[in-house]
Amino acid sequence: MMTLRFATPQDAKQILDIYAPYITDTSITFEYDIPPLDQFTERIVNTTRRLPWLVCEEDGKILGYSYASPHLTRAAYQWDAELSVYTRQGHHRKGVGRKMYSALISLLREQGYYNLYALVTLPNEKSMGFHRSMGFSTVGIYPRTGFKLGAWCDMAILELALHEEFGAPAPLKTVHELTPEQIEAALHPEPCLIGIK
Repeated sequence: MMTLRFATPQDAKQILDIYAPYITDTSITFEYDIPPLDQFTERIVNTTRRLPWLVCEEDGKILGYSYASPHLTRAAYQWDAELSVYTRQGHHRKGVGRKMYSALISLLREQGYYNLYALVTLPNEKSMGFHRSMGFSTVGIYPRTGFKLGAWCDMAILELALHEEFGAPAPLKTVHELTPEQIEAALHPEPCLIGIK
């Protein structure tokens, strides 16, 4: 049975094992080199000071991970977050990404974020379809913005607005300031009871 939880520094080796083929074999990430384990562990530590980093595991094996990071760094952008999701090879299209993204979006909404963004290297119809199914829409393209594996790549900018009204936002909460009930509802949502009144 797949379960969700927050990532810890002790997960870094398994998470990096998932990420490494995306670096070496694809243009999905624009990194060229696999980071050393200590540097990658520090990424998890730094991110989780304020934002969620989730893993989906089954029988102790991490099948995928997803995290949020600041979209841009100026003060006025603080209510925006950028999402990333990676699934272990051989475990795509099994609900891993959807499970993680749904929880991540719920947590960020509770923290007070307004806009979520995802950057998708093109062409990547699987990722584009996945993000559209999660409610994201394309708001722009960075043409020829990254050079990797011998080619220039376009980057799609996708956006999901978490609120209908855009008044003055409240101060953001860190993920550690959420209540146990908010965290439980995000990580273990109640199953939909369709047709039951």
